[in-house]
Amino acid sequence: MCDHRQLRSPAPLGVVDHVGSLSDSFGELVENSDYSDIDLIVDGGEFQGHKVILAARSEYFRALFYGGLKESQPGTAQIELHDVPATAFSFLFKYIYTGRLHLTEIKEESTILDILGLAHRFGFEELETAISDYLKSVLNSRNVCPIYDLANMYNLMSLCLMCQEFIDRNANEILHSESFLSLSQNSVKELIARDSFYAHELDIFKAVCEWAEFNNGTDPTPILDSVRLPLMTMPELLNNVRPTSLVPADSILDAIKTQTESRSMELKYRGLLLPEENIATALHGAHVYRGEMKTGLLDGDYHNYDLDRGFSRHPIDDNNGQGIVLKLDRPYILNMFKLLLWDRDMRSYSYYIEVSMDDKDYVRVIDHTAYLCRSWQKLYFPIRVCKFIRIVGTHNTVNRVFHLVAIEGYYTNKPFTLDRGLVVPAENVATIKNSAVVIEGVSRSRNALINGDVKNYDWDSGYTCHQLGSGAIVIQLAQPYIIGSMRLLLWDCDDRSYSFYVEVSFDHQTWTIVADKRREHCKAWQLLTFDPLPIAFIRIVGTHNTANEVFHCVHFECPADLNGVNPATTHRAPGSPNHPVVSPRDPSAPQQPEIGVAGPPNNQCNQMPRVQGLDQYAVPDFQQDTPEADRIDAL
Repeated sequence: MCDHRQLRSPAPLGVVDHVGSLSDSFGELVENSDYSDIDLIVDGGEFQGHKVILAARSEYFRALFYGGLKESQPGTAQIELHDVPATAFSFLFKYIYTGRLHLTEIKEESTILDILGLAHRFGFEELETAISDYLKSVLNSRNVCPIYDLANMYNLMSLCLMCQEFIDRNANEILHSESFLSLSQNSVKELIARDSFYAHELDIFKAVCEWAEFNNGTDPTPILDSVRLPLMTMPELLNNVRPTSLVPADSILDAIKTQTESRSMELKYRGLLLPEENIATALHGAHVYRGEMKTGLLDGDYHNYDLDRGFSRHPIDDNNGQGIVLKLDRPYILNMFKLLLWDRDMRSYSYYIEVSMDDKDYVRVIDHTAYLCRSWQKLYFPIRVCKFIRIVGTHNTVNRVFHLVAIEGYYTNKPFTLDRGLVVPAENVATIKNSAVVIEGVSRSRNALINGDVKNYDWDSGYTCHQLGSGAIVIQLAQPYIIGSMRLLLWDCDDRSYSFYVEVSFDHQTWTIVADKRREHCKAWQLLTFDPLPIAFIRIVGTHNTANEVFHCVHFECPADLNGVNPATTHRAPGSPNHPVVSPRDPSAPQQPEIGVAGPPNNQCNQMPRVQGLDQYAVPDFQQDTPEADRIDAL
C-alpha cells in the first residue's frame, strides 16, 4: 500500500507536521468496526461510524448527534439517512475520515454529482468547492446540462457561471442534445432568457417544444415567455409557431406588430459573448466591408505602419457618412472598442462610431465629433448586440482624410463609469501608456511631465517649463474624459514658490479655468479639484516664480491619484553651504547644470538657455510626416 507520508515534503526544522499520518490512521477506522458507536443505514447498506468524528467534521452530524434531536437520545445506535445514494456516500464517508478524495478515479460522473449533492447537504463547503472546480475543468456538451442543473439547485454561482459560458459558446449543440431535455423548467428558462444564448430563434422554439413533449405534464408557458418571437420571420411565425398551438395567436400578432413598427436596433437581439476577447479579427471571421486600403486594418500589426501602409482610410467630405465598416461573422455582444488612430505626427481626429445588425439601421454608441482625439482610443458604451461596426471620421487637423490603423471589439467585465457618453476614469490617464502627450512646453524629454517619475529630477532634468509671460505647458489626452481632479508637482529643489492657473478644453479652442493660483504662493504638490468636465487638453500657465522668470513643473496627473506618491517622501535636492541651491537664472549663481530644451543639450553649464518658442511641440511640420495618400488628396 502506498505510504502517503513518504510523498509529503519534509517540514522545516522546528515544525512537526504529521497530518498525513493522522489521516492514514483515521482512514483505517473506516474499514474497522472497532470503537464505532453509531450505524448509519444508507440505501440498505450499513456504515459503522464514530459520533465524535462525524460531529467534528460536519455541523449536520453535530446537530444530529448532539443537538437535542431524537437521534441524540442516549442509547441510539442506529440512524437511517434517507434519499442518500450508497455509492456516493461511501466516497463521502471515507473523505470525512481522511480528508482525501480522488475524483479522477471515480468512473461515473453521475457519482461525482451525487457526492457534490451530499457535500452540500451535509455542509462540507471545502469539498463542495473542490468538486465544483474539478467539474469546471471537465465540462463538455454531454455533461454540462446536468452539472448546470445541480449548480442551480445548490446556488453554486461560480459553477453556474462557468456552465452558462460553456453553453453560450455551444448553444446550437446543446439545444440538440438529449441532456437538454432533462433540464429543470427553471434552468431552461434562465438559459434561453440570456442575451448571450446565441442561436436561431426558431431552433430555440423547436427545442422548447421538444422539452415540453419530453416533460409532459410540466407547463412550458414560463419558458415560452422567454422565446423572442419578434426575432423570427413572418413565415416562421405563421408556418412553424402557429401550428403548435403552444403560443396564443395574440402573441404572434404582437410579434408581427413589433417587427413592422420598431426600428431594427430596437429589437432584443441575441449575440455571442466572448468576455475579454477581441472579436474584430480575421480569426473570428471579421473583415473590412467598406473603406479604402482594407488589408491593414485587421492584420494585428500595431507597430509597422508608416506614410503609405498599415492603415485603412476614407475621405471625410465625399463619403456620405459611409466611413469604414467592419462586418462580423455573427452578432456579438460588445461594450468596448479600442481604436488606433494614425499617430506618426501630432495630428488629431474627430469621429463617431455606430453599430448595426443589418447594415441599414445604425445606432451611434460613441460620439467624439466635438472632440480632438489622437492615437489609442479606449471607448466604453452600454451593452449592444451588433454585426456591423461603422467608424466615420469627421475632422482631421491636417487634411480631409480619416486614417484608422487598428480596431478591436470587446465585451469586458471590468467596471467602468460613463457620464455624458464619456469615460469617467478611475486612474491617471495623463500617461504615456494612455497615449497622452505634452504638446507645448520645454524639456529635455518631451513627455517627462507625464512619465510617472516623481523622484528623479534635479537642476538639469526631470521637469517641463515655460517662460513666464510667454506660452504655457499643454498636455493633450488621447481622448476626452470626464475629469474633476488633477495633481501636479512643482519643481521644489529649493525654497522657491510659484503662482499659476490651469485651463482645460475639449477642442483646443474653448478654454475653461478650473484652478486659479495666481494670487497664491505654491510649492511642491498641488491637488486641484473642480466640477467634472469633458477634458481633452490641459493648459498650465505659470504667472510668477520667486526665483526667476521660468515656471517649472515636474509631474502632472489627472484624475488625481490620492493613493499614489506620499508628498512627504518626494525628492528634494540637498542644500547646504557646501552645496548652494541657487536658481539657474540667478546671475550670481555658481556654475550649475543647464535647464535644457527638448533635444540634446549643447548650452554652457553656467548659463540658463533661452526658453525657446513653446510652439515647438504644438506646430510640427506636418507636411514632412503626412501619409502619401494625404499629400495626393491635398493636391
